[in-house]
Amino acid sequence: MKIKANPYSSGIKDFTNTLLSLPGRFGDVAKASDKKPMSPTEFQVNKVAAAIHPKMQVLVVEKIEELVDDFKCYTLKAENGKAAYFRAGQYLAFQIKIGNSLCTRAYSIASSPKDAVNGIYKIAVKRVADGFVSGYILDNWKEGAMVTAYAPEGTFVYEPLRDAKTVIGIAGGSGITPFLSLAKAIDERTENLNLILLYGARTEKDLAFKDELDRIALSNGSFKVVYVLSESKQKGYEHGFIGADLIKKYAPASADYSVFACGPEAMYNFLAKEVETLGIRRKFIRFEMQGVSKMTAKNAGLTDETCKVTVIDKGEKREIEGRCNETVLTALEKAGIAVPVRCRSGECGFCRSKLVCGEVYIDDASDYRRLADAQFNYIHPCCTFPKGDITIKIN
Repeated sequence: MKIKANPYSSGIKDFTNTLLSLPGRFGDVAKASDKKPMSPTEFQVNKVAAAIHPKMQVLVVEKIEELVDDFKCYTLKAENGKAAYFRAGQYLAFQIKIGNSLCTRAYSIASSPKDAVNGIYKIAVKRVADGFVSGYILDNWKEGAMVTAYAPEGTFVYEPLRDAKTVIGIAGGSGITPFLSLAKAIDERTENLNLILLYGARTEKDLAFKDELDRIALSNGSFKVVYVLSESKQKGYEHGFIGADLIKKYAPASADYSVFACGPEAMYNFLAKEVETLGIRRKFIRFEMQGVSKMTAKNAGLTDETCKVTVIDKGEKREIEGRCNETVLTALEKAGIAVPVRCRSGECGFCRSKLVCGEVYIDDASDYRRLADAQFNYIHPCCTFPKGDITIKIN
């Protein structure tokens, strides 16, 4: 006769064994030292993590170089000599106090990732028409000035598992900076790809970093640069705007390629339609985030009507003024309210806040929220426009 196993026997045995082990365990506890355990910040792995990914960095403006009209390159040195490492194509988000406003702006890093090992970053700032922060930086940052920036962030980077071996880079204006960093990384062999850069400008004198780009192209066969001038015809330069025909002219004919683009909004609007005609897979197309389009509010029919924004911050309420044609983040910055923010494009999610009540507008192109966030009324203030009085909970 087959005897069935008692389903409770193993459980009783485990319980009995646990009881028998208790005296030994209590004895071990009694023998333990009364010395307080090491703080989590003292563990070496946590020290390394804090050094590589600091929440905030204090940087000193070490050198300022004039590139072209209203376009300057800033060399920044970490105050403690330890700059956070980054991937070519990432950005630094700077927190800047201007009058009563507390602003955050992201600028792509132009230097080599290896420079961060020596505590150095380089960024380039171009004056933007009616630009609140770019004008302030160009007019007020001097050598020796101390500035604060978050650790490098951003997804505009080369990923071998996703991207093709050859990348067609398309740059316009200050959009040259992430490609300069990538070209340097290729030259130093910290990145392994072929980069064909199509760099557009109005005239030859508007080309920034040309000497550096030419030097890398001359010494490294994995990097090629093609200059495209829209307002002048010169020997050795392409003429016109960067579109599908020019991309196909320089792209490999018998292999996949990725298209990376960074530049002004007008370039994006033109290029988006051109790239569609190439028939390449969507995963091979990457446009760097550039903030919410200035046309978003106008296209949505939002006016400059004022509204009341009630902000709940750590349990305290404060009422500030907003405008329906400006983002909620703009209202917060003007009021000097500190909000965790990085990309200003809706992508990173650092500024995620709770919409307690009120109606807002979010353009589909800037809505990177998780489905659950949209369902339970969480918003990204950087790409959200108030349609009237609203209440939000931040931090």
